[in-house]
Amino acid sequence: MPRENFSDLLAFLAVARERSFTKAAAKLGISQSTLSHTIRALEERLGVRLLARTTRSVTPTDAGERLRAAVAPRFAEIDAELSALSELRDKPAGTIRITSGEHAASAILWPALGNLLPDYPDIHIEIVVDYGLTDIVAERYDAGVRLGEQVAKDMIAVRIGPDMRMAAVGAPAYFARRKRPKTPQDLTHHDCINLRLPTHGGIYPWEFEKAGREVRVRVEGQLVFNNIALRRDAVLAGLGLAYLPEDQVQKYIDDGKLIRVLADWCPPFPGYHLYYPSRRQPSPAFTLLVDALRYRG
Repeated sequence: MPRENFSDLLAFLAVARERSFTKAAAKLGISQSTLSHTIRALEERLGVRLLARTTRSVTPTDAGERLRAAVAPRFAEIDAELSALSELRDKPAGTIRITSGEHAASAILWPALGNLLPDYPDIHIEIVVDYGLTDIVAERYDAGVRLGEQVAKDMIAVRIGPDMRMAAVGAPAYFARRKRPKTPQDLTHHDCINLRLPTHGGIYPWEFEKAGREVRVRVEGQLVFNNIALRRDAVLAGLGLAYLPEDQVQKYIDDGKLIRVLADWCPPFPGYHLYYPSRRQPSPAFTLLVDALRYRG
């Protein structure tokens, strides 16, 4: 039987269950005459009589009972599976892949995920730390995390962190032998701990701003790293000056292990955003993640 005739089988099952064309038609939302025509057409195609009709009742024939016994459980299984899929749709579950820089992953993503995941064991998160401006569609990521100014205009962007500031810092041991810089240009006379980023095609120039004036300084030094932790360790060891996110060094500034310089050249700038394609249909798990990350400051 062609698959498009499954509706005929459903009509037959309704009549066999209700033992009445009138009741079955009402359940199916069709007229009694349409239902009778459907059953007759089914019987003609199969070449057997399925229902015994009297003025008082309708009962399955032997052939009808055999068909009912064989088909009814299958449709019940299909209905049960469809219901299960519907429940799964509303249940936060699945794997979410996110690309992010190191700082955002540790400062923003990790604290939120540490609170979220214990309550939702069916959600799985994969975070790939990447300093490049990854094409999340081409690389099959569900979302990315970048600074607000780096998010493409065709993406949905959700703010997930406060404004940020950078901090130029050095250890007391370093400044015991070197003068503190008073302008960004003075950094060219210091040993600086550099950062290599693919988005800048090489060594990252230190960027400063004051009273609307922007200054980019290419500094020199013995050390180049591509992550925060090693640069922080190096500056704490007195091996040079470093330019790091303020939140990553504030506690060392507070306890005197680091000294901040050029603070008036380091204004706030837009913080991190989670971004994803506008055509993406959010799953319950993804919606839950976005809500957990959303900045409410």
